[in-house]
Amino acid sequence: MLSSRTLFISDLHLQESRPDITSTLLHFLKANQGRSDALFILGDLFEVWIGDDDVSELKSTIAKALAAFNRAGAWVFIVHGNRDFLIGRDYAERCGATLLEDPYILRGETGSVLLLHGDQLCIDDSEYMKFRNQVRNQDWQREFLAKSLDFRRAFASQARQQSQSAIADKSEEIMDVNQNEVLQLLKRTQQTTVIHGHTHRPAIHQIQLDSPIADRDEAKRIVLGDWDRQGWFAELNPDGISLQNFPLQTALASK
Repeated sequence: MLSSRTLFISDLHLQESRPDITSTLLHFLKANQGRSDALFILGDLFEVWIGDDDVSELKSTIAKALAAFNRAGAWVFIVHGNRDFLIGRDYAERCGATLLEDPYILRGETGSVLLLHGDQLCIDDSEYMKFRNQVRNQDWQREFLAKSLDFRRAFASQARQQSQSAIADKSEEIMDVNQNEVLQLLKRTQQTTVIHGHTHRPAIHQIQLDSPIADRDEAKRIVLGDWDRQGWFAELNPDGISLQNFPLQTALASK
């Protein structure tokens, strides 16, 4: 259900080499603890995730912080991203969080919002979509998680290198969402407000619909920003939806 103050974040890409982003998230959680009813993490909380059994101090720190946020009175929800699609129920439970299907319709008395990571909208990148279909297959995931941690780390490292090389050769348009795919998604779900991440292109887009949905001729697409140079979040409250950014903290800020 929609709440009086709901927060949405995505694409933090947490990793040991970026303690400033970790500090910023911890600061964000503390600043909003007890002041919001729900937090939706729309994918790529972590830069890489090869299984809940791959433990680290970073993952433990984030789990404790999210669990504290949850205990303070806010629901916490996690949507899988293209980097952390293997986050499982064990880690989610440690975070006091619930894993959601992608896409997910958040419903409430004043309306509803369609939530997703966003990578499924980038259909012009056929090479990536082929990879996505492979790794999102449950049989593939089951076989992958049964392999050793060393094998999984090596696979993730190689996949990351191949991804960086491929991105360098792709146009900006190919890596953005396909506008027709957005319209088709809105039609299938009968929704007129969508929030997603993935593209790292924060903005609020007004969409002219070719046929009305729920008696509306326009839709709204809110794109969350990544946390590479600043933090981003969307806030939903009785006054509407806003997209906001703020400076990154230094690594010392969390100590």
